[in-house]
Amino acid sequence: MDSFFDISFRSAIVYLFMIFAIRIFGKKELSQLSITDLVLILLISNAVQNAMVGPDTSLLGGLLAAVTLFVLNYLFKLLLYKSNLFSRIVEGDSYMLIYKGEIIDRNLKSQRITLSEIEAVVREHGVASIQDVELAILEKDGNISVLSKEIKGQTLHQRKSKKLHPKYKK
Repeated sequence: MDSFFDISFRSAIVYLFMIFAIRIFGKKELSQLSITDLVLILLISNAVQNAMVGPDTSLLGGLLAAVTLFVLNYLFKLLLYKSNLFSRIVEGDSYMLIYKGEIIDRNLKSQRITLSEIEAVVREHGVASIQDVELAILEKDGNISVLSKEIKGQTLHQRKSKKLHPKYKK
């Protein structure tokens, strides 16, 4: 029984450490994984495996570690949903990156986003240039939302019908 408690305790500590580490290294990393980020995640998972299960490499030990992680993840999500304070501590805030075609340099710098990265995101959203952006926000989950000046005031139906317009077909 001590072994089961030990595995659960170790798994919980590793889980909390990983949440803290991801929070420290920046939210933009969450939604924009590069090949080096993927390799890092794979290596970290291998590195912390022994820290979670210790000498118990049995099937039951591995399953107990997994169940502990699922339960902790569920509890974290519940706390994030129920508590605004806890949500702000764990997830942080959203940051406005572009407003009415103007880059907000201090927010780009504080979030370590380069000009070339924000330009790429703008293009990914189908907007030709930063000057055509009404609003770009780094969301809590690490995604960057972009609203162009062109769609301001249009209904969803108008935006969808524009895509179907003959001049936009190949």
